[in-house]
Amino acid sequence: MSIAAIVLLVAALVLLGAMEWPRVARRRPKRTARKRPSHLRVVDDDESDEFARSVERDLANLPTIDERDRRR
Repeated sequence: MSIAAIVLLVAALVLLGAMEWPRVARRRPKRTARKRPSHLRVVDDDESDEFARSVERDLANLPTIDERDRRR
């Protein structure tokens, strides 16, 4: 395949992509606040202390690997 053929093929693909882009962009749904997962929620200021304590408790309960265990 010659260089000219490759250049023409790339130019044709770029032209096709440029022509189809408005239609593709129109089909793509816009992300809105309604698309957020329903199981997640925003933590209010009055709940932040309780939330911080629960995160610290969860982190303290995570299993850890000692350096000596990792070398074995």
